[in-house]
Amino acid sequence: MAKRMREIEWKLISELLADSRKSDRELAKGLGVSQPTVSRLRHKLEREDYIRQYTIMPNFQKLGYTIAAITFVKYKGGLETEHAEEMRRRAERKFKEESFAANVIMFERGLGLGYTGIIVSLHEDYTSLAEFLRILRQYTVVDPDPQTFLIDLKDDIHYRPLTFATLAHHLLARKRQDAP
Repeated sequence: MAKRMREIEWKLISELLADSRKSDRELAKGLGVSQPTVSRLRHKLEREDYIRQYTIMPNFQKLGYTIAAITFVKYKGGLETEHAEEMRRRAERKFKEESFAANVIMFERGLGLGYTGIIVSLHEDYTSLAEFLRILRQYTVVDPDPQTFLIDLKDDIHYRPLTFATLAHHLLARKRQDAP
C-alpha cells in the first residue's frame, strides 16, 4: 500500500511538474515554507522514488520531428511475468542493436483494444516512420501486424498538447477531493 503523502509534498511535486527549473528558494516562497524545508522534502521525495528525474518538455518539431506515433502491438506468448521479463531483456538488446530505438520514448505492456503493448515514438518524416515499422515487424516478440496512430507535429491546431503542467493541476485538485 502506498504511503500517504502530506499536502505540502503533493504541492511540491505539483510545483516541480509545472516547472522543474524553480529553485528551492522560489518553491519555498510559493509554498509558504522555508527553503530548508523544501530542500529536505525534495531529497526525501527523491529518496523514496516519488521523484525519479527532472526533465524538460521540448518542442519536438523544432528538434526535427514531424510525426509522433502511438503504435499498438501484440506480444507473442502473453503477459505472464516470466515471459514479460524475457521480452524486456530482448527489447533492451534489440534497442542497443538498432538505431530506431533512439526515437522510442515509451515501450510498455498493457491491455486494451486487443493489444498487449504500446510504443510511443518520434519520427523525422514518413520515411523514418516506415523504416521503424519495418524493423518492428521483424522483432520476434511481437506479432507482425502493429496498428499505429499518427500525430502530425506540424499541425497548427492543438487541443491539449503534452505537458506535465496539466498533470500538476490535476494532482492538486485530486488531493483537495481526497482531503478528509
